[in-house]
Amino acid sequence: MDLSKEQLLSPGSDYEQTRFRRSYDARESFDLDSDLDATEFLQSDPLTSSKPSTGNSSTLPRNRWLRKPSSCFAGRSTKCIIGCLGVFALVWLALSAGGFFAFKKYKQSPPDGLSPPWYPTPKGGSARSWADSYRKASEMVAKMTLPEKVNVTTGTGWKMGPAVGNTGPAIHVGFPALALQDGPLGIRFADNATAFPAGVTVGATWNKELMYKWGNAHAIEARKKGINVILGPCIGPLGRMPAGGRNWEGFGADPYLQGIAAAESIKGIQDEGVMATIKHLVANEQEHFRQPWEWGLPNAISSNIDDRTMHELYLWPFGDSIKSGVASIMCSYNMINNSYACGNSKLLNGLLRDEMGFQGFVMSDWLAQRSGVSTALAGLDMTMPGDGEFWENGKSFWGPELTRSILNGSVPLDRLNDMVTRIVAAWYQLGQDDETKYDRKGPNFSSWTDDPEGVSAPGSPTDQEMVPVNKYINVMGDHALLARQIAAEGTILLKNNGLLPLTRDTHTLSNETRRRDGPLQVAIFGEDAGPGEGPNRCPDRGCNQGTLASGWGSGSVEFPYLITPVGALSRSWKGNENVKLSTYLTNKPPFAKQPAILEDAQLCIVFANADSGEGYKAWENVKGDRPDLFLQKGGDDLIMQVAQGCHGGDGDVLVVIHTVGPVVMEKWIDLPNVKAVLLANLPGQESGNALADVIFGDVNPSGKLPWTIGKTLDDYGDGAKIMYIPNGIVPQQDFKEGLYVDYRHFDKYNIEPRFEFGFGLSYTAFNFSDCVVRELRKKSAFPAPRPKDFAVPPEYNTTIPDKEEALFPESFRKLEKYVYPYLDDIDDIVSDPYPYPDGYDVKQPPSGAGGEEGGNPDLWDTYVAVSVNVTNTGDREGKIVPQLYLEYPQGVSTIDFPVKVLRGFDKLPLEKGESKTVTFNLTRRDLSYWDTKAQNWAIVTDGEYRFLVGRSSRDIAVSGSW
Repeated sequence: MDLSKEQLLSPGSDYEQTRFRRSYDARESFDLDSDLDATEFLQSDPLTSSKPSTGNSSTLPRNRWLRKPSSCFAGRSTKCIIGCLGVFALVWLALSAGGFFAFKKYKQSPPDGLSPPWYPTPKGGSARSWADSYRKASEMVAKMTLPEKVNVTTGTGWKMGPAVGNTGPAIHVGFPALALQDGPLGIRFADNATAFPAGVTVGATWNKELMYKWGNAHAIEARKKGINVILGPCIGPLGRMPAGGRNWEGFGADPYLQGIAAAESIKGIQDEGVMATIKHLVANEQEHFRQPWEWGLPNAISSNIDDRTMHELYLWPFGDSIKSGVASIMCSYNMINNSYACGNSKLLNGLLRDEMGFQGFVMSDWLAQRSGVSTALAGLDMTMPGDGEFWENGKSFWGPELTRSILNGSVPLDRLNDMVTRIVAAWYQLGQDDETKYDRKGPNFSSWTDDPEGVSAPGSPTDQEMVPVNKYINVMGDHALLARQIAAEGTILLKNNGLLPLTRDTHTLSNETRRRDGPLQVAIFGEDAGPGEGPNRCPDRGCNQGTLASGWGSGSVEFPYLITPVGALSRSWKGNENVKLSTYLTNKPPFAKQPAILEDAQLCIVFANADSGEGYKAWENVKGDRPDLFLQKGGDDLIMQVAQGCHGGDGDVLVVIHTVGPVVMEKWIDLPNVKAVLLANLPGQESGNALADVIFGDVNPSGKLPWTIGKTLDDYGDGAKIMYIPNGIVPQQDFKEGLYVDYRHFDKYNIEPRFEFGFGLSYTAFNFSDCVVRELRKKSAFPAPRPKDFAVPPEYNTTIPDKEEALFPESFRKLEKYVYPYLDDIDDIVSDPYPYPDGYDVKQPPSGAGGEEGGNPDLWDTYVAVSVNVTNTGDREGKIVPQLYLEYPQGVSTIDFPVKVLRGFDKLPLEKGESKTVTFNLTRRDLSYWDTKAQNWAIVTDGEYRFLVGRSSRDIAVSGSW
């Protein structure tokens, strides 16, 4: 057995668990089977409850089978209906692995057999950098009443405040309600705010400075809109599956790239005093079956991951995020090793807090909390949006139920105190007590209406006074310049056979010498070049029409404007008598009826795209996850038609792709007159301007692929394929490929990609030389012993408060469906011995990998420095991204290692003929692998490490060893 595959997050291979874990008060039924009683997920789709829109969208009902009637049912054929019902019954019986007799069993959450218990929750306040904030927080929390503490931890309910997430205040001690808003592309549902390029575009820049500025600009706008917590950046999904619906929200399919980008953007956000939220923890790699009942199944998919893979891939960027001081982490909808992420004690208590030293608070994704008491014990600190099983019903797993659980002893007061202290400490840590930055008035915009006035809690049917809700404050500043720069640097030149850059002022192409009679005939093709019906045509950007600048879902924003490619290119040639421009903004131009469209064109620019998004929406056959890796809306056919017909087949063709992820290009990439290909990712509001900058050479392309482009989906391996059909009522997705995701898989199996990870061309050329390796610290197998905590977490009086404290105040006017911390009566509260979860009384030894934010401090010390000289040998200035890949010692260990892993990158601007030295500092963590036996990070002390430096994962220029 491969040692790296032993133990699925378990401390011992013989760990068994044969009983369902129960974390509920036997007297109170609220927490019992709390995630299991639904017969359909939603009465109406929650996340589409956006502002009024004239656009239509295809919104997925939470029950997949109720999405729309088939033609069979629509035709009312009795035989057909009976046949369809018979097929449905057979499929359901097969899925249930035992028929409907097994259904009742599977209505319970499955046993946490592969995710062992880890209790109790380690308290926050032990880290040096948070000590002062925890001191302040403890003084405030000690004065709070029980309802105030519960108020801080529980959302007020969907649409029960101006933001997408709103907590209650602790009025008597001066702690305000917090406003939480999506990200990560900008401020969701807000007016007069920037639509930034998507995370994948930021990742494609490979520019740490831009990663920081992207986060910082976002935070400036959020703060000026009155937002306390940005729900971003996103590093989960990692990108295991290239067709995954939300991959575009993250930075790329490599943990190191994701980690660096996350850390830089978190610093940018939090330097402005706004709390960042890193999400989604963890392994939420596909949209299909991510939530219970979303596809007719009573439980979400379980991502089953071995210990080493969890550490080296999926948790890796969370480690960088915690090291950077992130205030909040959002747990995901799915299960990890058959335990829901927001109730997984091993994940939240053991890995996140003990091992990685997380000092902030854990919030649930919206309705990802699946029970009450058990999630509190497992390490959840804040529930969002406050509702429990259903949206806008006011029945929370916490709120009054958490108050009741404290009074009856099922949730220790000590745990609630830690939950509240973590949230308040984060508020102090970001300086939000400074009223010159946060005026305590809350958001100055509404997520639910564009009107100047509205009600404070539009989710409640109770009559309310109309109040000002939208002040229309413009917070964009000069951020359009930054958005344009990121979009340009995130554009990747995949192919260039002498076509680019073009010029604006001559009748010949810039790199051609052949003369033409008359003006240059340029034709632009494709719906993706134009405006369509506007960028905000569909709520949450949930359709593919016009030029693609964003994916869809909660990570999308309202575009203040969108510069289209055709608009920017037209302006670039405006007034130029040497260029005649024709545009055909459709994927089905009338080529047959009007052959001159192609025959007359000398330069053809063709646009195509591929879209996806969050699973609560569908567009055509894209139900969150893409069904394949091909271009959509006939894009491949359009490119081939244009290439074959452009100027009779000898015209020059430039292909521009906007996409959420890798697309297969094999049908047309090698066509001889496809001279150049640009992959512009998801560029945001400045799309056309940024593209024109690159096409005309104002910006030398420097983007690099943040994932691999294969020749087929099969090239990525079996683990890269979406599970479109469930393999059981509790879908099980085994991550059997382990560490071998994206380029690691291609390397391991010697598969030739079309374009490798890290690839991207330039208009100039660069040379690498003189690789120098300097040892700064000697090799040792394991890190230094775990240091003692810098500070002692706060302690409070743990006497259960008087029950009377929990009652609604007299003459209190309640809003229907609003989540309050108060109780109507206290007569039924009885304190009996509580059946805590299995393993709750087992003392856990502290992890040797822990000790501070991000883990053992020794993991972050630099052990090796690798320096390389880089020279611009071309004829123009440009930016180069030197990339360092680590090769573990070969033949000295039974441990299976990837061929190489990314462990360093930088971006250097170089003038023509200029040279610079780039130095990569490799930490102990960078050099280590996760030892499943020792349960610690380990360095291979025998043999030689090799450091490979070059232009991409397969274009290695120089190397050194240690």
